[in-house]
Amino acid sequence: MTRRRWIADQVSGSRALLVGPHAEHLSRVLRARIGQEFDISTGNEVRRGVIASISSDRVEFELGETVPTSTALQVTLALSIFKFDRMEWAIEKCTELGAARIVPVIAHRSEAHLAAASLKRAERWRRIAHEAAEQSRQVSPPEISAPMKLNDVIALPASTRIVLSEAEEQITLKEALQSHTSGEIILALGPEGGWTGAELEMFRNAGWASASLGNAILRAETAAIAAMAIVVAELQ
Repeated sequence: MTRRRWIADQVSGSRALLVGPHAEHLSRVLRARIGQEFDISTGNEVRRGVIASISSDRVEFELGETVPTSTALQVTLALSIFKFDRMEWAIEKCTELGAARIVPVIAHRSEAHLAAASLKRAERWRRIAHEAAEQSRQVSPPEISAPMKLNDVIALPASTRIVLSEAEEQITLKEALQSHTSGEIILALGPEGGWTGAELEMFRNAGWASASLGNAILRAETAAIAAMAIVVAELQ
C-alpha cells in the first residue's frame, strides 16, 4: 500500500516535525496515531517516518530509511498573471505535474488591479503549491517567486527557453523540446489576450525559441497545464 507523503515543516537530524494547521490536519482530521508510518519529505529526499509524538498542533516523526524517488524535472513556468481563481487552479495542477518553479509575470496585458494585488497573493499561491505537492507525492513544492516584470523574466538563464505563442505557426512545443538534452527549461505563457507583438519581439531578440500548443485558442490556465503535460510526456 502506498504511504501518504508529508513535506516536513522542520527537520533536525533523524527527527521531522509538522506544526500548526499542517499538524492539526493529520492529528484531528485524519486521526493519526503514534506508531503510524508515512513518507516524509525533508526537502532534499524522502524518508520513511514513524509518528513518535502527536498533539493538536505538533506531530513529530522518527525518520528511517530513504525512500526511492524519481528524478524531478527542472521546469520553470513563467506564468503571466490572470484572474486569480483560474491562476490558482493552474498553479495547483502544474505543481501536481512536477513544476519546479512558478514565476508570476506582469505582462502588458495583465490587468492592472491583478498585477497590483499579486504581491499579497503570493503567499496564498505558496500554500496551494505546498498542498498540491503533498497530494501528488512530490519531493518538494515548487518555488513560487515574487511577481516579476517581463524584462527580468526574459533575462532568466536556462538551457532551454521557450515562449508559447499563438502567432507561432511552424513549431509545436513537442518539436521545440526535441533539442533539449539536459538542464533547466523555462516556459513563458502569456496572459488572457496573449503576448503583444512588442513582447514577442523582446523574446526573439533575447534568444528565446517560439512554439505553439496547436490551433485551438486556449484559456491561460488550460495552456499552462497543457504545456506542462507535454513536457512531462516528452522528457520524463
